[in-house]
Amino acid sequence: MASAASCALVSSVFLGKIPRRVSSSSLPRNSWGSRVSMSVSTGIPEPLTADTIFKDYKPTCGFLFPGQGAQSVGMGVASQSVPAAAELYSKANDILGFDLLDVCINGPKEKLDSTVISQPAIYVTSLAAVEVLRARDGGQDIIDSVDVTCGLSLGEYTALAFAGAFSFEDGLKLVKLRGEAMQDAADAASSAMVSVIGLDSEKVQLLCDAANDEVDENNKVHIANFLCPGNYAVSGGVKGVEVVEAKAKSFKARMTVRLAVAGAFHTSFMEPAVSRLEAALAATELRTPRIPVISNVDAKPHSDPETIKKILARQVTSPVQWESTVKTLMERGLKKSFELGPGKVIAGILKRIDKGADIENIGA
Repeated sequence: MASAASCALVSSVFLGKIPRRVSSSSLPRNSWGSRVSMSVSTGIPEPLTADTIFKDYKPTCGFLFPGQGAQSVGMGVASQSVPAAAELYSKANDILGFDLLDVCINGPKEKLDSTVISQPAIYVTSLAAVEVLRARDGGQDIIDSVDVTCGLSLGEYTALAFAGAFSFEDGLKLVKLRGEAMQDAADAASSAMVSVIGLDSEKVQLLCDAANDEVDENNKVHIANFLCPGNYAVSGGVKGVEVVEAKAKSFKARMTVRLAVAGAFHTSFMEPAVSRLEAALAATELRTPRIPVISNVDAKPHSDPETIKKILARQVTSPVQWESTVKTLMERGLKKSFELGPGKVIAGILKRIDKGADIENIGA
């Protein structure tokens, strides 16, 4: 962003949940957690750059936020008994220019499911769920114990807001523009998404290759979401997606499910949205997150604000590396996680990757 300078080189070691101390003056404080405090260490063989502060993160408790598709009519009702959660919807109305809570609670479904509405609706409802948890007995202790966060596609913005990388308001403005830009990009081309169920990622890639042999360049398909074993989403031109659906059984897929989204998300079909996101991100103040936020693009945490901006702009054209994200979190020691927001999509995916995963859903 124009107003945010790149981080200076930081000489610090990341040990356990929080880094050893570096000056905390540039790190954010917000209502979703306390400021991370760090200080300069000595005797470090290799100083960490501004983007590798979280390189050796060791997670124990994580907040996971859902993406588009988790929405359902009636979400937001539970949050209204918690003043801090209800206030988020009130703030959202001023930014969005319409009554978001009314659409969340009353629909109609077709309106809530639209990209331009569902993305801000899920963002706000997910952060409202954090306030619902905070109001619960012992909820603040849980929030304070969170040492890693991530979100599925759209949910990455929610995770960054929770981690203090930007304010609730700035995040909502970005999400609003993201939804509009993605909708416009989808409207500009005939494209679609389909989930392929029952195949590993190598077989899905072979299926895509076979489909691409039969269609022109404008209808090529690619794996867009690496969700979990046996569930991968394919995006591309409508004709290419139709070929994938026709050939899936011959590749031993159990089934295919056409997704109710505007178009081929997380592929080059979304390229027209990138420049709009880059401009919006450049005008937004973004700070170093107080805890690691795992990127959908490369399944790694980033700490340099300028790097995060670049990744967010490219996220809409890059495959979602959710399977790698979850596996890495588990391998690094994640013990407990919470899915905050509408639906239980994240919990279902986690259980497919690790049946023993300990995850609790906090709705709003």
